[in-house]
Amino acid sequence: MTPAPFPLTWLYVPGDRPHVVTKALASGADVVVIDLEDAVAPDRKDCARAATADLLAHPQPVPVHVRINGLGTPWSEADLRDLLGLPGLAGLRLPKVTGPDDIHRVTARSAALPLYGLLESALGIEHAYAIATAHPALRGISLGEADLQADLGVYDDIGLDWSRSRIVVAARAAGLAPPPQSVHPDTRDLKGLATSCARGRALGFLGRAAIHPRQLPIIERAYLPTLAELEQAEMIIKAATTEQGAQALPDGSFIDAAVVATARRTLSLLNRR
Repeated sequence: MTPAPFPLTWLYVPGDRPHVVTKALASGADVVVIDLEDAVAPDRKDCARAATADLLAHPQPVPVHVRINGLGTPWSEADLRDLLGLPGLAGLRLPKVTGPDDIHRVTARSAALPLYGLLESALGIEHAYAIATAHPALRGISLGEADLQADLGVYDDIGLDWSRSRIVVAARAAGLAPPPQSVHPDTRDLKGLATSCARGRALGFLGRAAIHPRQLPIIERAYLPTLAELEQAEMIIKAATTEQGAQALPDGSFIDAAVVATARRTLSLLNRR
């Protein structure tokens, strides 16, 4: 199963807890991401991989991606060996990507499976556009903010804003979908999550990774268009079908081809599933 055109929620779950994975599949998340990397202790890696392979031996009701272990490690080699080709696997998320060669290492083994690169270091951010254009199998890039924050040595959230804008620009310049935001680590701080999502939307992100089902409705609400936005988009599309070229709406706002494209994307978010 392939993801919806505009998935808004990407729910991460630890691969060594099959019962949690089962709950995640019924959570309503657009994409479930089974994490074999950060969420799994070294002595549980083999167990997590085996449980994930058992699950993905069969098609799943929602798209399931797997975040494999760091490329070049024995764990990642085993992940690729055991998971590639399974019918339930909809995509791979590659951690700590620093350059195009990391993408090529995987496409050399599977050139068709959708890949998503996680940029988690200063070097990865520096190479963002080269990574985003590395191979047609790469369908998206996103930030791993915890690792990036540690690498940059920044302690205030604002210190990540340049990197956030950089990855949004790189993704769009490469013709990829707008990236989803990184996780909000405090699963009980729903007000803070909503505030952060609003800022992410303003920066050009689309959707967000989550680590608990309670975060999903907050993310959806933040990224789905409001009634006012829908009405404006419908007005723009209606005007665009009756006249050509740049024009002004009755409320005085100016529209052109770029504004029409934005309106179409706004309306398309209602038909994601």
